[in-house]
Amino acid sequence: MGYKAKFRIWRGEGGEGKLEDFVVEVNEGEVVLDVIHRLQATQTPDLAVRWNCKAGKCGSCSVEINGRPRLGCMTRMSTFEEDETITVTPMRTFPVIKDLVTDVSFNYKKAREIPSFTPPDNVKPGEYRMQQIDVERSQEFRKCIECFMCNNVCHVIRDHEENKPAFAGPRFLMRIAELDMHPYDVADRKDSAQEEHGLGYCNITKCCTEVCPEHIKITDNALIPMKERVVDRKYDPLVWLGNKIFKRTGSSSSSGSKTS
Repeated sequence: MGYKAKFRIWRGEGGEGKLEDFVVEVNEGEVVLDVIHRLQATQTPDLAVRWNCKAGKCGSCSVEINGRPRLGCMTRMSTFEEDETITVTPMRTFPVIKDLVTDVSFNYKKAREIPSFTPPDNVKPGEYRMQQIDVERSQEFRKCIECFMCNNVCHVIRDHEENKPAFAGPRFLMRIAELDMHPYDVADRKDSAQEEHGLGYCNITKCCTEVCPEHIKITDNALIPMKERVVDRKYDPLVWLGNKIFKRTGSSSSSGSKTS
């Protein structure tokens, strides 16, 4: 049975705009994206919203609903009270293009900065042999639909625009962790995670995990283990001693080769 819902939607371009109020019909079983489409069809044909699959698998319709990042196509109207005012705003961390559509190119730029999967030279595609236990964690990370809500809520860039050049955000730190944990990836990603992609900026508040629509344990299974790997590399006394010894041995060999 339908009812009239009160919506408050952000309208504007380039960061300038305001919240506008609407009353719109809601039918049983609908989601927030359905209502936005009805608003476009009946009251605001120029309302901009990004969407694609309407099945919770493309991540395109990410917005903030009552202050919380959500997928418009997966947020059921039945979760709200009928007399409740539902506020829909664009993701706050990224520049607004128009209305509910934001410029998420930051994320694609960060994706290009990460070196791709690097297998051993002597193993050809189709020859990889791995145990399931070795790839379970990487498979979990592969569920990511790139809605970028984890990056949106990360206060490192949400509250500090100046951090964006030095910080990849949880989505792409998770990508680095995925590759570093892959049994056939031979690239050393620990130093670059810390020095080039800003792993040290993350203080594991778990806000990224809380908003993930795929329920990926980003903090516990990706960010914390990657931090542990970096710490082992930089501060483990045995690793430190081994690096000193091998560095000294290498220097001695180089000196000997030059004098011969």
